[in-house]
Amino acid sequence: MASIDYGTDVNRTRPMTREEKKVILASSAGTIFEWYDFYLYGSLAAIIGAQFFTPFPEATRNVFALLAFAAGFIVRPLGALVFGSLGDLVGRKYTFLMTVSIMGLTTFLVGCLPSYYSWGVAAPIILIGLRLLQGLALGGEYGGAAVYVAEHAPIGRRGYYTSFIQTTATLGLLLSLVVILLVTAYVNGNYEPVQALNADGTAQVAADGTPVMLEPFKAWGWRVPFLLSSILLAISLYIRLTMNESPAFKKMKEEGAASKAPLREAFGTWKNGKFALIALFGLTMGQAVVWYSGQFYALFFMQNVVKLDSFTANVFVAWSLILGTGFFLFFGALSDRIGRKPIILAGCLLAAITYFPVFEALTRVANPALHAAQQTPVEVTAAADDCSFQFNPVGTAKFTTSCDIAMSQLAKASVNYTTIDAESGSPASITIGDTVIPSYDAGALSGDELAAAKTAFETQVNDALKAAGYPLVAADNTTIAKTSNFFDIFTGQKLAIVAILTYLIILVTMVYGPIAAMLCELFPTRIRYSGMSLPYHIGNGWFGGLLPATVFAISAQQGNIYAGLWYPIIIAAATVVIGAIFVPGGTQSRSMFTDDPEHKFHH
Repeated sequence: MASIDYGTDVNRTRPMTREEKKVILASSAGTIFEWYDFYLYGSLAAIIGAQFFTPFPEATRNVFALLAFAAGFIVRPLGALVFGSLGDLVGRKYTFLMTVSIMGLTTFLVGCLPSYYSWGVAAPIILIGLRLLQGLALGGEYGGAAVYVAEHAPIGRRGYYTSFIQTTATLGLLLSLVVILLVTAYVNGNYEPVQALNADGTAQVAADGTPVMLEPFKAWGWRVPFLLSSILLAISLYIRLTMNESPAFKKMKEEGAASKAPLREAFGTWKNGKFALIALFGLTMGQAVVWYSGQFYALFFMQNVVKLDSFTANVFVAWSLILGTGFFLFFGALSDRIGRKPIILAGCLLAAITYFPVFEALTRVANPALHAAQQTPVEVTAAADDCSFQFNPVGTAKFTTSCDIAMSQLAKASVNYTTIDAESGSPASITIGDTVIPSYDAGALSGDELAAAKTAFETQVNDALKAAGYPLVAADNTTIAKTSNFFDIFTGQKLAIVAILTYLIILVTMVYGPIAAMLCELFPTRIRYSGMSLPYHIGNGWFGGLLPATVFAISAQQGNIYAGLWYPIIIAAATVVIGAIFVPGGTQSRSMFTDDPEHKFHH
């Protein structure tokens, strides 16, 4: 690579060189495809949950599906350690090739995996295993791409150059949504519905005896986007093979300055280890919850809480991504001028302040009938010892008490309710308006008695909710937002939804656009891949990846569809406080690039 003048003012105004464009394109394109693979599952979580977690009730099934999605995030820090160490030892390029190969192969296998109906409990176990492998690969991917671009970028434009990498997660999500929309339209338009099955493989029938049918996309068409990943894998491998090693890493290797134990050097001493802690709690923790709230939980919220059909929800999110993605570059470039820290913390602060009114507005605009019905007082009267936390991550608990059954039924209908304590031993009941409906204890019943009690209870609750205005039947809800095609968004209601979602995406771009440059500048070249990858993936893998399941479970348990938002709000607010105190300010937090001749802080 030709020598670069690192004069800050000069580099901010000169055009990007051909070599720099190639580096950014190669890194970004491969990373987009990896995020596409990873996010297919998140976008199709509800459908996949019905295929692989069949025996559980719908509300529990949704949480298990989200937890399987989160499983890939849980192991991301391990992937960061494994591939981060390899990246610092053997180079950025070869680590790229390994991560993209693992990601592409596991995604293809998800598309081939038989469902619970065919393989029983082995199917969800294998699914989670594949998700873990995806998480390992992604744990090594992001840090490598960010470091590779940062080590090619001049000082004064690192925020702008690395912001292209920051767009890849959103563009990968957008690509996955577009593919899902196209495949959904084609499959449902050209193939016949498929008979729905029970957990034991028998045909599902409605109360009137008619067979329950599934849209072909929900039955089998969801596999097509996963299988298409084989094409993306071939493209990604070709792109990665054309890349050269990072000049900073090559120079370091030639000079014999590479670390022989990057993990120990990065985290085994307080000198460098403290920056990993600062990066985690003062930056990536808050960035992660804002990122996943604004993209993944917003999508899940619309589909499973606001009750928009999946096609419509995906169209709205896709448009918000199209409108908002450019702000990654804007805030990345802005961070070169005013600093990374103020932009990231401002995004976290705005999220903490506005999440409650924003998500409430999303419900009010997207499903006015549901929002109006939620003003009807609903109460669950139950003994405290009869109620348990509704969702168990390992699936060992059975929620059969009268209180659990009552809460589950209301959560499935997105009902806001309050809980009133009753005497120990008394059965739970639901009060909707003036109607009181006693619940039942499933553990005390069996066979026909249990089936009759379940049918009677659900019928009474649904009748009372309908009388209170709850739109339980989609065909009866004429006010809910619905799109017929990708460009069917030009009404006041639909544009308002896109605007709300775009605001959430802009918050995402504020916290995410400058984060790569900020993290890269905390560590020297010899340990940069390892040093920045671990705090990034702990923040995004644990605090972010577990967010959709955590928020949904808390909301269901508390009887308020917005209660779970306290999780991202508290985390984002904590990052604002910690970051303001401990994260160094300035356009560069701690310039330790060995290819930076100035070797000093830039304030």
